[in-house]
Amino acid sequence: MGSTNSTLSKIPNVEELMEETGFTPAHIVRLYDRFEALDKEKTGHLRPQDFGAINRLAMNPIGDRIIGAFFSPGQETVDFHSFVRILAHFRPADKKHPKDPSMPEPVNSRTSKLKFAFQLYDQDKDGKISRAELLQVLRSMLEMQVTEEQLESIADRTIQEADLDNDDAISFEEFRKVPLGRARRLTYQHGPLQHSAPRILSQPHRK
Repeated sequence: MGSTNSTLSKIPNVEELMEETGFTPAHIVRLYDRFEALDKEKTGHLRPQDFGAINRLAMNPIGDRIIGAFFSPGQETVDFHSFVRILAHFRPADKKHPKDPSMPEPVNSRTSKLKFAFQLYDQDKDGKISRAELLQVLRSMLEMQVTEEQLESIADRTIQEADLDNDDAISFEEFRKVPLGRARRLTYQHGPLQHSAPRILSQPHRK
């Protein structure tokens, strides 16, 4: 307990961070230790290349996209608070407490999770998922399991199901409203993305 409190005392605004993300003190300490281990130059910030030390993430077929999600456009480093906020997207949504309309959307709400998943597809940041972008993700995840013809069939069927305005792409509103079936389940709910953040959180750093 003393060690936990000692670590928490090093983190500015830690109470607000726990309230915002839903992480427990034990989780925050574990994440802080992980962050410190990755921050080899002790700058208080991580660069994209620092994430290469996470073996599970480096081996993930969409690892580059997940790493990129930690960084806003033009941002070259991420601090501990931002690191924790991104990882909070992977927490199960808290359904026990009623939503307070006066409070900001929880980081791990269904809408926030979908926005996070959406940006992993939308690599050109134009607010839409094109057939080509969908195929890129599917190829990364399923290339060794299915044929190219099957991948294209999955992409075409997904676009057809979700594209309500017939522009041959999927906007966030369409992504949010329409069940995307296999493609979204494989990417976010049951695929590699689901397991990456928990690995970051729980695995000890190996020097």
